[in-house]
Formats: sequence, structure tokens, C-alpha cells
Amino acid sequence: MSAANIIKIAIADDHKIFRDGIKMALSGKDNLKMLWEAEDGKDLMHKVAIKKPDVLLMDIRMPEIDGINAIAMLRKEYEDIKIIVLTMYDDQQMISRMMEMGANAYLTKTTDPEEIYEAILTCMNDDFYFNALVNNAVMGKLMQKKNVRQHYGSVVPISFNEKEIKILQLLSEDKTTEEISKIIFLSPRTIETIRQNMKSKVGAKTIGGLIMYGMRNKLID
Repeated sequence: MSAANIIKIAIADDHKIFRDGIKMALSGKDNLKMLWEAEDGKDLMHKVAIKKPDVLLMDIRMPEIDGINAIAMLRKEYEDIKIIVLTMYDDQQMISRMMEMGANAYLTKTTDPEEIYEAILTCMNDDFYFNALVNNAVMGKLMQKKNVRQHYGSVVPISFNEKEIKILQLLSEDKTTEEISKIIFLSPRTIETIRQNMKSKVGAKTIGGLIMYGMRNKLID
């Protein structure tokens, strides 16, 4: 298999036994290469700056810098790393929070290794891996918002104009800024400005978060 097809993996977790178990479970996959492992959030940030993985398997509860702060820091610098949260926490609020902050998938530590592998491949190909945990958390949050609207009355929804929706659709199709600029006849700098404004409107920190907002609100397919 060529080097271009190899998916570079890293894992950040403060339990060595768990790290060893994940490495062993994935060791038989010829298309995966384990770059490094980190034992805490500070170690993670140091190593990711030296060798950037394609996919990071990351726990939430870690010493020094926890997973919540780590993902916020990572998304400021590394939008293209696929972050798969792998943790013991399975409450809906935490799942929603981590996905909105920029996680590409959310799995518990009891997840079968084959599903972890499937999540890695899906995130690489489609950006996000939606399992029952994530789907239930998203639906739970939508229902919560619906109940708030019913209790307090209607609220003014965040609206995008036709051009913004077109850009959102093209982003969901994995088009680059250069490709989008040629399709809708705007400069790359203008596209970037519009994209940043859209992220600010909905409070998204990443392009992935913006696309998730569009999908949840049926602005894009």
C-alpha cells in the first residue's frame, strides 16, 4: 500500500493499558499507522505540533489539559485533523458540546474495535461519523430548543441568504475556497470572509460545525 493511502493515527489518553489495547486492536489494519501516543493534554499539544496525525483518538478526562480545552485549542490551529472522542462519558450534553466544538465522532470506550475502525474511515471520507449516541444527542438538543420555543414563544431564526446557502452546500461537498470562488464568481478572500461571517452567525468554531448546523436546520442536503 502506498504511503499516500496510509491514515496516520494518534491517541491521547492518560491510561496506558487503554492506549495499548487500542494500538493492539488497530495493529492489524494495513492502512493505519500509529504516529504517537500522549498521556495527557499537554503532551498531546506538544506532539501534535511536531507530527500532525490524520486522525486523533482523544479522551475527555486527561491531566494538565482536559479534552474540552484541548479540542478548543486544536480547532484554532488544525481544522483538518479528524478528532474522534473516545471516552467513558455518554451523557447527551457532553456529546452535543464536543460535536459542536469540532469533534468528528464520539465513541465510548466500550465501543467494539471494528466500529472504531469504521469511524476512522468514515471521518476520513465523509468528515463525520454519526452513531446512535450522536444522533440521540442531536435530536435531544433539537427537541429541547423546540420546547423552549413553545414555552417562550417563537424566536427569530438565524437566516442565510441565497449566496451563503450556496457556499454552505459547496463546503459540505468538500470544495476548496479556490473551487468555490470559481463556481460562484467571487474572489477567494471574499469567500473566506463570507465563511467567517457565517461561522460567527451560528457560533460555529469550525467548518465542520457550520456544516452540522446547516444539516440540522435542513439548509443543505
